[in-house]
Amino acid sequence: MRRLGPGERVDLTDGVGHLARCEVVAARPAAGELDLAVLARADEPAPRCRLAVIQAILKGERGELAVELMTEVGVDEIVPWAAERCVARWQSDREDKALARWRSTAREAAKQSRRSRFPTINAQARTADVVARVREAGLALLLDPQAAEPITATTFPHNGEIVLIVGPEGGVSPEESAALAAAGAVPVRIGPTVLRGSTAGAVAGAIALGGSGRWG
Repeated sequence: MRRLGPGERVDLTDGVGHLARCEVVAARPAAGELDLAVLARADEPAPRCRLAVIQAILKGERGELAVELMTEVGVDEIVPWAAERCVARWQSDREDKALARWRSTAREAAKQSRRSRFPTINAQARTADVVARVREAGLALLLDPQAAEPITATTFPHNGEIVLIVGPEGGVSPEESAALAAAGAVPVRIGPTVLRGSTAGAVAGAIALGGSGRWG
């Protein structure tokens, strides 16, 4: 805001699809204030095919990095997952603070990438919650570097919901993999290299958005 001056363009959004394209009329940097003239208004409809990523909780700042990258790519919903092999744990007395960091990161990344629809960051999910979500999805993919099929071979729907599951850096446990597969999740690998948990969701998300027609 402090770098903007009269005549420059600014987009305002409420994060749920409503967008106002504006021009700066006056700037008061010391007060952090701008006077804007609205040039046009637009409404971005909700996507026909939503993309949700179940992201295993990562240690340190890697979780926020994952949220930032997925937001910039265009993921619609991010669900923190307390997977069996997660090193980091959101204990009940710290969960609200951790969730607030993810939501703040998503909000700032959405502004930076000029999204008119901000992603939803849900409360921490247990494996049983993830299994239930997989059963309801139009397509659910479990990222697994050992999977036989590449994600690029997937036929993505153009309607409904796609769910991507990103495990912890220790991998998804055999019990979790079996439960998710029984619910309908398809194991796929991203490529010839193994990505960190902080980047896998963004890369797979970009492939899914392209395959579903969202990126054109």
